[in-house]
Amino acid sequence: MQVTELSAEGLKREYKVVVQAGEIDDRVARRLEELSQRVRMPGFRPGKVPVSLLRKQYGRSVLGEVLEQAVNQGSQQAISDHELRPALRPKIEVTSFDEGKDLEFTMAVEVLPEVPEIDLKAVQLTRPVAEVTGDELAKALERFADRFQDYGAPAEPRPSREGDRLIIDFAGTLAGEPFEGGSAEGFALVLGSGAMVPGFEDQLTGVEAGAEKQVDVTFPADFPNTNLAGKPASFQVKVKEIEAPKPVTLDDDLAKGQGFDSLETLEKTMREGLERHYASASRARVKRALLDRLAETHRFDVPPGMVDLEFESIWKQLGEELTKPGELERSGKSEDELKEEYRAIAERRVRLGLILSDIGQKNNLTVEQREINAAVMQQAQRHPGQEQKVVEFFRSNPQAIEQLRAPLYEDKVVDFILQMATVEDQTVTVEELMRDPDDEEQEGQASDGGGPAAKP
Repeated sequence: MQVTELSAEGLKREYKVVVQAGEIDDRVARRLEELSQRVRMPGFRPGKVPVSLLRKQYGRSVLGEVLEQAVNQGSQQAISDHELRPALRPKIEVTSFDEGKDLEFTMAVEVLPEVPEIDLKAVQLTRPVAEVTGDELAKALERFADRFQDYGAPAEPRPSREGDRLIIDFAGTLAGEPFEGGSAEGFALVLGSGAMVPGFEDQLTGVEAGAEKQVDVTFPADFPNTNLAGKPASFQVKVKEIEAPKPVTLDDDLAKGQGFDSLETLEKTMREGLERHYASASRARVKRALLDRLAETHRFDVPPGMVDLEFESIWKQLGEELTKPGELERSGKSEDELKEEYRAIAERRVRLGLILSDIGQKNNLTVEQREINAAVMQQAQRHPGQEQKVVEFFRSNPQAIEQLRAPLYEDKVVDFILQMATVEDQTVTVEELMRDPDDEEQEGQASDGGGPAAKP
């Protein structure tokens, strides 16, 4: 077997592999000899079937089997001899073969790049943190109490106002024709809740019980139902009842009614929940900052094939969104511009994946089985009543397990880097902590006189 390098450009390699005809013939002969010991044919005792007869009956299938093995072994030898680290499955093309002649094929493969050494201790990051203030806790408790809001008839008949609950019948038309989902009877609507199309609730403020009113609205351009998106509609509305909100008293009785020992226990539980929520947001922000830093300071070529696969995955996810009417126009970019933007995102993702993988391998980081089991149970708990089916799905689906393992491994590597790096906590407001970093960046660009730019 001869392996010859044809080209080596960047991360792409191509080799020519030649397997001599004599070697192919020897392999076929050995395989036929093996078959002769097992194959049973009428008129012959076991192990006495002539090889010539076997060659006539099974020769072509044996030859195909031998050729497949030769290609696999030849490509593995090329990889081994040249100490390659393939990024993806090699592409094989048989360029020449006739029975009794040499087998020739080419192998094109993309290899993984050498990831530059990173001094993790030199990485400096700022981690935004927010404290749970009394005001934040009070707002959370108020939202909790609002879930148990009750309504009743006002002490005196009066026009509706924000916060009231209206019991209404309505029938909508689009260009004079009724449409699916546009009608209801006895519908409970809290004014100011934003449950209806923008403008609908505003036009029912100040009406009295028993009133009939035409409400004209225009569905938002991004309305989920594309048949209604951006179109004007009219609703004939009858206000059957107006109910005013009753005061909700946040006390021990309310807390006990929801399974807490006391109001104090409820407050403690709410505070701990907010602390976990803020800690999760804080970690997400510092992780984003870390990935940004790694992407900006460690640039190297990545395998184009890996970028293509990542881009195809991203574009497939976006495909459904972009097919919505007017969605492409709202982006302000052509399809080619969007593809270029998301290809850059794909390249960034691949590069970061290689960096994190390299750090994880060099520091012997692994995902343990107990962590996989815990992740499976978390997935199962999201489907009450079907937990066993979910568990069985993961047990019988290795690919699904790998999809769970990947984010667990990424988080383990990120946590390792954060332990090694210099991370300074910076106290911020809750609003600042929860703000999208991309929004902050665009605001900064606007103040500098620059235009918005996509953040891969």
